[in-house]
Amino acid sequence: MNISTVLLAGGESRRMGENKATLLCRGKPLWQIQLELLRKLEPTEIFVSARTDPVWRPGDAQFVADDLPSRGPLSGLAASLAHIRTKHLLALAIDMPFMTEKYLTFFCSQIEPGRGVITKIEDRFEPLAAIYPLETLADFRSALTGTDFSLQTVASRLVAEGKLRVTPLTSQEKKLFLNLNEPADLAAL
Repeated sequence: MNISTVLLAGGESRRMGENKATLLCRGKPLWQIQLELLRKLEPTEIFVSARTDPVWRPGDAQFVADDLPSRGPLSGLAASLAHIRTKHLLALAIDMPFMTEKYLTFFCSQIEPGRGVITKIEDRFEPLAAIYPLETLADFRSALTGTDFSLQTVASRLVAEGKLRVTPLTSQEKKLFLNLNEPADLAAL
């Protein structure tokens, strides 16, 4: 597949109380679950975006440091887009272990030249499992120079400009976007 992928692993995990990347879910650390999923797509390249190079990063994944000063996933997406060799970047958060190869393959089939895809659940975009075209790099860099670092704001602007298309979700697909933020989320598995 002629697409680049990035595993967004730069969060501070404050609500979880420990590094989410190394949490065990179904017997494997989250980073391993997510990288195995991205590998199934056979992307041109795989990046891991974080503040510092994680000790668990395997050799087939390139490290991309967040653009400084770090503004969370906004910085990671900007830095990753600046490194891709393809025209699209599929971003996936480390804490979304319910995502599937089938859905991501469908998602990839929805991209067009200069346009990526994103989903929306109720009134909120899901920017941490989305595909961004290379043309959005300037938008991310511009957002980093402002005062509003919300990915919701950036996503809304990109949709309005036609750089992202909103793909509808079925009620069953919504569960793919559940993330693990607190110990209770992990315990509920």
